[in-house]
Amino acid sequence: MKICVKKGDGGFLDTKLVAGTTEGVIEEVSKAIVGKDEVLWKVLAAIFANGHILLEDFPGLAKTLLARSLATTLGCDFRRIQFTPDLLPSDITGGMVLNRKTNDFELRTGPLFTNLLLADEINRAPPKTQSALLEAMQERQITIDGDTHPLKPPFIAIATQNPIEYQGTYPLPEAQLDRFLIRTAIGYPEKSDEIEILKSRRDRGKDDFDLKRVLDAEGLIAVQAEVEKVHVSDEMDVYITEIVRSTRGHTYVEIGASPRGAIALMKMGMAMAAMSGRDFVVPDDVKEVSVAVLSHRLILKPDPWLRGVKTEEVVQEVVNSIPVPKVK
Repeated sequence: MKICVKKGDGGFLDTKLVAGTTEGVIEEVSKAIVGKDEVLWKVLAAIFANGHILLEDFPGLAKTLLARSLATTLGCDFRRIQFTPDLLPSDITGGMVLNRKTNDFELRTGPLFTNLLLADEINRAPPKTQSALLEAMQERQITIDGDTHPLKPPFIAIATQNPIEYQGTYPLPEAQLDRFLIRTAIGYPEKSDEIEILKSRRDRGKDDFDLKRVLDAEGLIAVQAEVEKVHVSDEMDVYITEIVRSTRGHTYVEIGASPRGAIALMKMGMAMAAMSGRDFVVPDDVKEVSVAVLSHRLILKPDPWLRGVKTEEVVQEVVNSIPVPKVK
């Protein structure tokens, strides 16, 4: 199977806009997040694909710093919510408040009304609060007292959760996990990078970083529009579909990835292509993000789960088993 490379129907892709923005953002954020360019690429690709990100990693690995640094360089309004068991839906959505001057009720918006939201330790909030966040993530709108309020684009949620402390938490339901475009981890730095982190902190003389703004909210919307112009050939449609369908037939898998997972894989492939300065998707774009896109969408059977099999391993095995189409 060969891929026929041609222009898509969306018009000419401004590769300089997307690739140049990518280079600028990665360069700035790398000042704060040292030695994690691969993670930065995937997270930035998810943002350019207008999707939400779930960071699942241990404490102290710069999850909050990553979100804040991206918001600064992208020039977006940023809000952070620390999710706790007593957090109410109105605490994040806002509510109607009586204005004593006019004697009328008016909307006082909550932290969900932003461009880039950090939902810290999302699994510590009760289901009702998670449900309010889910509406914002999926519908890009918030319902308050029966009235619907659309969120001004762009709206991207970056959620974090700790993979080792589950006492007193509310595990995310599969329906909510499926709304995250990717799930990834930052991971511990290499020894040389960790030494560089210490040197950088001494040189700065403070905890904060002075990062430059590369873009603004309108520019991010423009980049997201350019990503939508990336061409996906019929052969790549088949390749993506085969990967997703193969997750459903794997012997270790109880429930495989849905068509939403296939769409997510395509969108991430389009973003990776645009960030690389191409206006068409190649197999490597898809392979590189498959684990991040699909691993959180699988439910394993009890036996392999008890034996410690990871969904990431299953997805990688599936990707390795699918014949790769050749670019013509």
